[in-house]
This record gives sequence, C-alpha cells and structure tokens, in this order.
Amino acid sequence: MCQIFAGQDPARYDSDTRSLRLNGQSTSIRLERAFWAILDDIAAAEGLSTPSFISRLHAEVLELRGEPGNFTSLLRCTCLVHLERTAGRPDPAADPDLAPGRHAA
Repeated sequence: MCQIFAGQDPARYDSDTRSLRLNGQSTSIRLERAFWAILDDIAAAEGLSTPSFISRLHAEVLELRGEPGNFTSLLRCTCLVHLERTAGRPDPAADPDLAPGRHAA
C-alpha cells in the first residue's frame, strides 16, 4: 500500500514559494507544488488568477473569523475541501458523525 504514496514523484511535494498581495501587503506563501496545482485549478474554475483567489479567500476569512493563525494550513485544507467536494464526499464539518475519530454508521 505505501508504494503508492512512497513512490510518488518528489516534484509533487517540493516546496514552491509565490509572492502575492494580501489586503495590499506583499507577502510570500510557500506550499508544496501539488497544493499549488489544486489552488490554480480552483482559481481557474472561479475565473480568477491564483493570487486573486487567495486574496479573496483571505479577505473572506478575515471578515468571518479574523486573522487566521496559519494561513498556509487554511490553504491546504481549502485544497482538501475542494477534492472532497469534487469526489462527492460529505463534509465532515457539517456532520458530527463524520468528525475526526468518528466513523459513519
């Protein structure tokens, strides 16, 4: 089983740093290339550039919850939510029976 995971191309998990503006401030974000590819796909589906999508996401998070403690983690989880939705999986946050450590009956 681990051959599937261990045998993946190392380029997928190499880090890539991109510079962009969040709320008018220049910043750099470092993510694995696999996550950048997913973010690029999400942005394209929204009709936005990747920096525009990330900036919009950041602004919406600020409005809803305030400054995120770890924005790169939020971006990784955004990718997971996207993959779960495109795979037709239920959202574990919306169903307490699917929360981590719990299994659907």
